[in-house]
Amino acid sequence: MTQASSLFTRLEYRLAQQLFHTRWLPRSPRTQRLTLHLFERCADAGHTAALSLYGHMLFHRGVSPQDKARGARYVLEAAQGGDLRAQYQAGLIFEHGCVQYPRREDRAVTWYARAGEAGHSLAAARLGKAYRNGELGLPVDATQAAHWERLAEQHLPFDEIELDSERVQARH
Repeated sequence: MTQASSLFTRLEYRLAQQLFHTRWLPRSPRTQRLTLHLFERCADAGHTAALSLYGHMLFHRGVSPQDKARGARYVLEAAQGGDLRAQYQAGLIFEHGCVQYPRREDRAVTWYARAGEAGHSLAAARLGKAYRNGELGLPVDATQAAHWERLAEQHLPFDEIELDSERVQARH
């Protein structure tokens, strides 16, 4: 991807975010189609945050099995790119399974651990619960459960992390 197209993709993603979160703009079908189209273009260009968000939308709200499969693929690509939300979502995909990605508890644990160690409180909490109750193919282990529960408590809720990162970006 060239520098110019990368900048254009970032601008398109920012516009899509603004359309998605704006309250003053009417939620018309036309606006929704435009927003989804922009997210799709950014995801297809490889924008990690767009892959995560658009993939999540397709996976959970897609009508056809093809939409859900494409959404899962986008989420997994974003997870491999380091997106915390996508890593947590990848854990959910493998924990519950879907048509394209069957249930794989070992992969779910891997994705939850990556996200939890990187600061995603829900992922750390899920592993704490799994160790406490012997879920996801893990043994009951009070020490590991306490470790993950401590991590979950230490991490800010994910929305606060996102706000902090936006403040840092605004300063630069």
